[in-house]
Amino acid sequence: METIRFDELNLSAPLLKGIVEMGFEQASPIQAKAIPAVLEGGDIIGQAQTGTGKTAAFGIPLLESIDPKSKHLQAVVLCPTRELAIQVAEEIRKLSKFLHGIKVLPIYGGQDITKQIRSLKAGTQVVIGTPGRVMDHMRRKTVKFSEVKMIVLDEADEMLNMGFREDIETILKEMPEDRQTVLFSATMPKPIMDIARTYQKDATIIKVVKKELTVPKIEQYYYECKPKNKEEVLSRLLDMYDPKLSLVFCNTKKMVDELVTSLKGRGYFAEGLHGDLKQQQRDRVMNGFRNGKTEILVATDVAARGIDVDDVEAVFNYDVPQDDEFYVHRIGRTGRAGRQGKAFTFVVGKEVYKLKDIQRYCKTKIICQPIPSINDVANTKVEKILNQIDDLIKNEDLSKMVDLIESRVNEEDYTSLDVAAAFLKLAMGDNEQNDMISPESVDFGDTGAGEGMVRLFINIGKKQNARPGDILGAIAGETGMPGKLIGTIDMFDKYTFVEVPKEYASEVIQVMKDAKIKGKSINIEPANRK
Repeated sequence: METIRFDELNLSAPLLKGIVEMGFEQASPIQAKAIPAVLEGGDIIGQAQTGTGKTAAFGIPLLESIDPKSKHLQAVVLCPTRELAIQVAEEIRKLSKFLHGIKVLPIYGGQDITKQIRSLKAGTQVVIGTPGRVMDHMRRKTVKFSEVKMIVLDEADEMLNMGFREDIETILKEMPEDRQTVLFSATMPKPIMDIARTYQKDATIIKVVKKELTVPKIEQYYYECKPKNKEEVLSRLLDMYDPKLSLVFCNTKKMVDELVTSLKGRGYFAEGLHGDLKQQQRDRVMNGFRNGKTEILVATDVAARGIDVDDVEAVFNYDVPQDDEFYVHRIGRTGRAGRQGKAFTFVVGKEVYKLKDIQRYCKTKIICQPIPSINDVANTKVEKILNQIDDLIKNEDLSKMVDLIESRVNEEDYTSLDVAAAFLKLAMGDNEQNDMISPESVDFGDTGAGEGMVRLFINIGKKQNARPGDILGAIAGETGMPGKLIGTIDMFDKYTFVEVPKEYASEVIQVMKDAKIKGKSINIEPANRK
């Protein structure tokens, strides 16, 4: 399809100014199709993957529909997790930068509800929230839907997977009859279509079919590791392969900033690139990378648009890309102009299935590799140093150095071999460190869960009117863990057992200890060992 610029979509000048400031000029396929359709006011079903620009696809026409003079709630966006709610709110705020008087509020579990209530009472036109927390506000009568013009269901399939169907239907029933309903989903299972038929009127279906992609001939590897070990794995690979220039891709700006700080702390010359940087800062970072002062550039997908540097020898997917096409765009930054390139992807838990999808889609082979040990890194370093020594012996005059070593050997009680070994150790640096990458340190024992899972006990059950969907939604919403990773939920009168992946168990227990389900504080702990 032909490309469409945002200035061709008849948008208001302040909104267009916000779009330009974010660095967008050309609409993505889903934006080009969805924005005009949503602006017309009809109901929409958009089928699009994460990472295709769908937030702007509904966020731009949503903002055009808001009356800034009215302080009433006018638009609601439902998201499956708090992370997505925060992300969507942030993007919509940026788009509305020059639309004065529009307030955007994310509402989600885990945040003090009284703060949200104060913001709602002060006047908020756009709410982005998780279904559970929106329901909380409905019960408290702190949100009023009477003036709502548009409701958006973002990642509707994921919300259903997380058990939010009843909540979504309850919210939709409370909306005004004449509102506009916009639904976005990566897949279109029967429950989604049921909701569409029940709560939408003559919805227009917009589907973006992705192009078939092939990847360049680049060595591609992946490593299965835990989130806390990614940084260490990255460091080892950087030390082993010693690439001249490296690109590291993260899915969030926060992760870019955190990783850059950590890499600098480890002594690497690293800089970050993301959407919050001003043009001047961006130019400085890119110039440093092009001239080799910065060896490692850590970037988000959006920020990396337009990076064209020939000497990138390695690309690291610190996070698995959210979109298949992004993978191709990322790794295509290396192996330019006939050079050899390498691409490394870090996979956590069931992300390996996403990587398998990428392989099938891109018709490529990504090889699983064991995480290099400290010894592997050391041996590789030794090999490189010995090769450099070999070159020096063959091509340089070392007679002066030989005389100095001979005189020292004659004076002291050691051999020339001892001197060579000491020089090698100096050249290697300090490698006397423990191998920190180990299996999960917390041993939960046998809790009666399936393989790779931990069974947790929660002191809430049927008598508190709790449903399995409440448990699933609370855990997924509070921790950000995809709902589909949660295993069996066994609910009894006064308590519930739920299975979570072993790698997430400690985090779930930690995060959920302050959470509430059905307005009740809970206790969560590993189930008794068998």
